[in-house]
Amino acid sequence: MSVFRESVLTVVSRIPKGSVMSYGEVARRAGSPGASRAVGRIMASNVDPLIPCHRVVRSDGGLGGYNRGGISQKKKLLQSEGVLMHGGRLAVSM
Repeated sequence: MSVFRESVLTVVSRIPKGSVMSYGEVARRAGSPGASRAVGRIMASNVDPLIPCHRVVRSDGGLGGYNRGGISQKKKLLQSEGVLMHGGRLAVSM
């Protein structure tokens, strides 16, 4: 596992229930600002159910992708954790 991937997974594993973080913010906290697309690829390939990749979203309020059941499942998980939504987007942009 690369150092960056390990850092990303550590950052994401610390996002509390009911909170979200943008792909860009995860990249910044993992030490590589500007690597938001790489964060997206890491999230898309994540198979560890202990990593809450559903809590990583786009900075414009869009949900982005989700490899465990698609966007509808990601939306349901976020709503069940109390994240406010308006339609298919976060109620507040990041």
